[in-house]
Amino acid sequence: MGTRRSKAVSARDRYYQRRFKRSGLVLCVALLLAVAVSCSGTVYPVHAPAEPYLVLVDSSTSIVSTETAQLLVGEATPQPVDPDPAVPDDPATAMPQATEEIEELISIPLPTQGQIIPPSEETHILYYTIAGDSLPMVSNRFGVDMDDITSPQPIERRGLIAPGQLLIIPNNLEVTSSRSKLLPDSEVTFSPSTIDFDIHGFVDEAGGYLSSHTQWLSSTGTTSGADVIARIALEYSVNPRLLLAFLEYQSGWVYGYPQDELAERYPMGYVDSAKEDLYLQSAWFASRVMDGYYGWREGRRLVVNFKDGHTLRLAPQLNAGTVGLMNAFTYLFEYEEWANHLYGDDSFFIFHENIFGNPWIRAQAVEPLIPADVVQPEMILPFEINQIWAFTGGPHPAWSRADVWAALDFAPATDQTGCHESSAWVLASMPGLVVRSGNGVVVIDLDGDGYEQTGWTLLYLHIATKNRIPVGTWVEEGDRIGHPSCEGGRSTGTHVHIARRYNGEWVPADGPLPFTLSGWVARAGVQAYQGWLIRDSDIIFANTSSPAESHIIREE
Repeated sequence: MGTRRSKAVSARDRYYQRRFKRSGLVLCVALLLAVAVSCSGTVYPVHAPAEPYLVLVDSSTSIVSTETAQLLVGEATPQPVDPDPAVPDDPATAMPQATEEIEELISIPLPTQGQIIPPSEETHILYYTIAGDSLPMVSNRFGVDMDDITSPQPIERRGLIAPGQLLIIPNNLEVTSSRSKLLPDSEVTFSPSTIDFDIHGFVDEAGGYLSSHTQWLSSTGTTSGADVIARIALEYSVNPRLLLAFLEYQSGWVYGYPQDELAERYPMGYVDSAKEDLYLQSAWFASRVMDGYYGWREGRRLVVNFKDGHTLRLAPQLNAGTVGLMNAFTYLFEYEEWANHLYGDDSFFIFHENIFGNPWIRAQAVEPLIPADVVQPEMILPFEINQIWAFTGGPHPAWSRADVWAALDFAPATDQTGCHESSAWVLASMPGLVVRSGNGVVVIDLDGDGYEQTGWTLLYLHIATKNRIPVGTWVEEGDRIGHPSCEGGRSTGTHVHIARRYNGEWVPADGPLPFTLSGWVARAGVQAYQGWLIRDSDIIFANTSSPAESHIIREE
């Protein structure tokens, strides 16, 4: 496993024959789009060159003059100011040192785009922000204090920074990974670009093993291969194109057939007897991608770790989508092989583009996924007025074990422990259309267009089957949607789990857009499930045991 196989299969041959016949038209369209995009202000360049956002300067030799650099610095005016949790000494956040291990990595011959970046003697870096940047995250990635970052324009201290703003950053970087951006964020998440993608039609036309594959799932019974991919995409909020491309890259399931038992049992290439079917393999891959994506987005992941013990500091110029894939690939490949799968002539990303076309062109229509001026709509605590509930979970993973700290937990006050039927009601925290209801889940779509890939959506987990609101219902803020329970996933006690998404991307509960309910603002602790809610001078700490100190009441 882990190497792309030759698949002389008629369905795959037919696919590439069709692509060849259409290549002239596709080339013309791509050229026209490239010209159009180049004339507009965009978040990413069409072909994502490696160096558009970075310039190094020092006091003597620079691309901009010393005088200009000093002027820019002088003009800047800082503004006032069930998962595996990451802990302070977690290898994902620990800084690697310039040791023999790093020198060994530098000495390995790699593709040009994958070359490790050695330390520079330049004193400052001119960095142009990209979508999703915030000052705390940028300072974390560059290893500097926020107050040491300056700009010709005022810098937003807590919120998102608009793409393209120049930041002048002291150069504290040692050895880092390549700066090459490999895939746009919107091609990794369940973004608006997936709305017109027909998973079932694509799988059927490809005609490979996936089109006839079925497996038994306890929640849906006999489930087709296409339905498994669609379910993982929806639940984990990951792009189905990414899932399909990687499935084909690893095992040939989409256009061909698995050529051995390992490829059939472990189609995503991760050999683990506990993850031995399409659903579990796809969920594993989605989780590892999300670990990297949101760990980078939230500033909790600064390195990638390899099976052979090597650790590589991530270049701070990377986008979250690229880091997500870099992270997932470390579980499958040792360093040199990892670099070739990411940056080589037969890389996964070339393979992906051969199937689905240029992802950077698609990204122009939908990015930035979370614009710098977006604000959370008003939301209320999800329970009735004057009832006592407990704040049982601070920021923690939104779905399964994917390390996305976007969710909060609340439980009704009771003298019962464990999982039990509750008469308490969970309420709609915001108005919208119920677009999903089943298997313990309710999803409210604020803009009411019926798509979970657009605008604000709010996911509730562990909503009991009894009295659960049906799909298609329009709710207003404060309407009842069901009862808390343990349904829909792992749970040790009756509660409700809520998480936000915007344009298909999970929104971390703490960060530039903190989860705010009835004026209570969420803050994350060092570990998942820790944290607190703050309103004015009041603080409520999360505690899974529901002591009095964790109790919270929604007031009039």
